[in-house]
Amino acid sequence: MAMWIQAQQLQGEALHQMQALYGQHFPIEVRHYLAQWIESQLWDSVELDNPAEETKAKHLLDNLVTELQRKAQLQGGEDGFLLKIKLGHYASQLKSTYDRCPLELVRCIKHILHSEQRLVQEATNASCGTGGQAMDTLSQRHQQINQAFEELRLATQETENELRKLQHSQEYFIIQYQENLRIQAQLSSLSSLPPAERTQRETTLQSKRATVEAWLTREASTLQKYRLNLSEQHQKTLGLLRKQQTLILDEELIQWKRRQQLAGNGGPHEGGLDVLQSWCEKLADLIWQNRQQIRRCEHLTQQLPLPGPMEELLSKLNSDITDIISALVTSTFIIEKQPPQVLKTQTKFAATVRLLVGGKLNVHMNPPQVKAVIVSEQQAKALLKNESTHSESSGEILNNNCVMEYHQATGTLSAHFRNMSLKRIKRSDRRGAESVTEEKFTVLFESQFSVGGNELVFHVKTLSLPVVVIVHGSQDNNATATVLWDNAFAEPGRVPFIVPDKVLWPQLCEALDMKYKAEMHSGRGLSEDNLVFLAQKAFTSSSNNPEDYHNMTISWAQFNRESLPGRNFTFWQWFDGVVELMKKHLKPHWNDGAILGFVNKQQAQDMLLSKPNGTFLLRFSDSEIGGITIAWVAENPNKPGERLVWNLLPYTTKDFSIRSLADRISDLNHLLFLYPDRPKDEVFAKYYTPPLSKAVDGYVKPQIKQVVPEFTTPNPEPSGGTSTFMDQTASPSVSHPNNFGVYPSMSDSMLDPDGDFDLEDTMDVARHVEELLRRPLANQWSSQQS
Repeated sequence: MAMWIQAQQLQGEALHQMQALYGQHFPIEVRHYLAQWIESQLWDSVELDNPAEETKAKHLLDNLVTELQRKAQLQGGEDGFLLKIKLGHYASQLKSTYDRCPLELVRCIKHILHSEQRLVQEATNASCGTGGQAMDTLSQRHQQINQAFEELRLATQETENELRKLQHSQEYFIIQYQENLRIQAQLSSLSSLPPAERTQRETTLQSKRATVEAWLTREASTLQKYRLNLSEQHQKTLGLLRKQQTLILDEELIQWKRRQQLAGNGGPHEGGLDVLQSWCEKLADLIWQNRQQIRRCEHLTQQLPLPGPMEELLSKLNSDITDIISALVTSTFIIEKQPPQVLKTQTKFAATVRLLVGGKLNVHMNPPQVKAVIVSEQQAKALLKNESTHSESSGEILNNNCVMEYHQATGTLSAHFRNMSLKRIKRSDRRGAESVTEEKFTVLFESQFSVGGNELVFHVKTLSLPVVVIVHGSQDNNATATVLWDNAFAEPGRVPFIVPDKVLWPQLCEALDMKYKAEMHSGRGLSEDNLVFLAQKAFTSSSNNPEDYHNMTISWAQFNRESLPGRNFTFWQWFDGVVELMKKHLKPHWNDGAILGFVNKQQAQDMLLSKPNGTFLLRFSDSEIGGITIAWVAENPNKPGERLVWNLLPYTTKDFSIRSLADRISDLNHLLFLYPDRPKDEVFAKYYTPPLSKAVDGYVKPQIKQVVPEFTTPNPEPSGGTSTFMDQTASPSVSHPNNFGVYPSMSDSMLDPDGDFDLEDTMDVARHVEELLRRPLANQWSSQQS
């Protein structure tokens, strides 16, 4: 209810905009009397483009009607009788209006609540500004636009008043002109009268004619002046309209599209589209009013031709304003919901296009159809250069036609493509080292419609963000790299789909941090130390000084074409592997600050050797994509008094699908403190799997448990005492063979403290296998039958 209380305090134009949100589709009385209930419902949890959500929307509608009926019944007394009748009527009205389309009710209320929130926020920012606090840039820009609209409204009203004066003056001129013709006719008829009478009447009529003709001469000059002044006023208004339209379309709308593109990398995509639509609708309304005024001027000029340049001036004004409205309509045909930028063939996908001025220009009276086709980079270039008038396709999209729908509650005209599927794709010849995952396509949406009773016909087109087409999930990683680079570094107005081949390292850091934060769903992104670690990996550098990397550039080839030194994967493939591992299994631990992650072996050793035995940390594997290892400090069992840092062979997604990280850490009793000095149970206990329950139906469920033989100490049985454990070490029959590989009593590099499974400097593979087979297995299976 807090929002409604604030909304009622709005004043001036903001109050008018708030009141305009309501009508027969949703009465303002319903908002008022059910304010608390309405604001407590989870309207945003309903996905409007998902038909399966209709049941949830129907439930909300039924509850709304029930609540309204209950509120009506509570009204009593003489004053409450009429309100009781009115609320009951509204309950029936809403039920009949939305019963067959409950999602439209949700759309309506979401639009109302978001619009109220925006209006209240803008009013709050404005009041802060008048109180001496600096108004933020966004509010200043919005205020500038709103002030310009007020100037345009006044200018349009002034030309309307002047046009009416002109019309009135011209009508009186025509009456006097007709009077002059009548006098001339009377003079012509005097020949039949006697000379004396004819002379007397002729003198009177000639005097009257002279007076009228003198007035007509003066008035004709005045009318011409009125017309010229009015055309100058229209020219000024058109100049203001162009300026305002440039500000909205070339700045605000472009910035919205840029935010939408960065949202593809995980950036915040703030709404703002409803605000843009309200501005575009105001523009359309003002442009159309001025166009109608100019056309009326043309009609008046044709009705009473006068010498002068008016015909040419009006023709130029008409042409100019037609260009303005054409630019507005074609620029406001936008993609509200982009298709996926990594698009897999034979997979369903969705998209939504919207015409921001559709409702204002009554386009919905004859709903246009929108068609979607996929085109190549070269075809997109030809379209933007107007070298191609017809839409050539580079593939076949199923369900690619959709009729635009008008939503009265929100005033939006949009087409929702819900079930498109790319059946096939035609690839072009690739250049040099370019792979299929570097080839960019785009989805072209096009439509045609008319406005003003077929006065103007528009053929509109809009291109989606670049799309990389894949046929197998294994291509997703490299395709995502292409999309991330394009989203991060594309310039507005570029030729499709040119991006720089090199960028400054801090620019890439910003993109990687944005992606990482989005996947972790938290504010904890990449620290400066993390970014230094990544720089060392990308540039094969040992410098720990962030300043050393500020002016360095990284190329696309370094990012995701050339493998890292000594590895068979690229920088991006390694980073993306980390992101996927964290997103699927370790997100809570990262957000808790339990994972350092971006630490190399030497750093881990230096950090741990200064800490007590049993201190450990978690770092990402250098040698394996999507791997994380535990490094800890402990005594060397073979050399008393010597302390070493050990690393488990890296865990991967497969390992964590068997047993979670927290449980694995709990299993290892020699791990005591998470670096620098936090007791491990304090950090991980809330994620431990609860102990198994007692036997059910006479059977005991076995449990997988991790051990490292040389560091194993007796473990107390969990409460209950009857559970049977399966201790798991490195048995290939149980898990990934790289799960556990730390054997500190051995000196070969397979069991090396650095934890990287590397056989190059040791005995051959056969000798390792032979050595392993001689060791006693640490896995024990036992079961108890009843």
